[in-house]
Amino acid sequence: MISIDYKDNRSIHEQIQDQIKSLIVNKIFTENEQLPSVRELSVSLTVNPNTVQKAYKQLENDGYIYSIKGRGNFVAPVSHAKDSKKIDELYESLTSAVKGLMYLGETAEKINSVINNIREEFI
Repeated sequence: MISIDYKDNRSIHEQIQDQIKSLIVNKIFTENEQLPSVRELSVSLTVNPNTVQKAYKQLENDGYIYSIKGRGNFVAPVSHAKDSKKIDELYESLTSAVKGLMYLGETAEKINSVINNIREEFI
């Protein structure tokens, strides 16, 4: 499910973090589901437990997971409270991606189609 690409320019903890985010966003991991322990994940990926802990800590700071002392890490429920800073950052990323696609010659119709397909996955 989670794998490390040693040719990737991102650090190992960033790769772990991004892959777990993707699993949460794509609803592979569901709300309140327990994640693998730091030790289990570090053994399965053959990485230092501190690397996994760093990824989990950042995911917790970003609001994707929460931890319960002595029990582990769990997927956070979807927050209905809007985080305007995070929303602004995501819109900036989306704007940058759309501008890049348009610069490379993609049509507005194709871009809108992709966005609509993504939206439909969440309905």
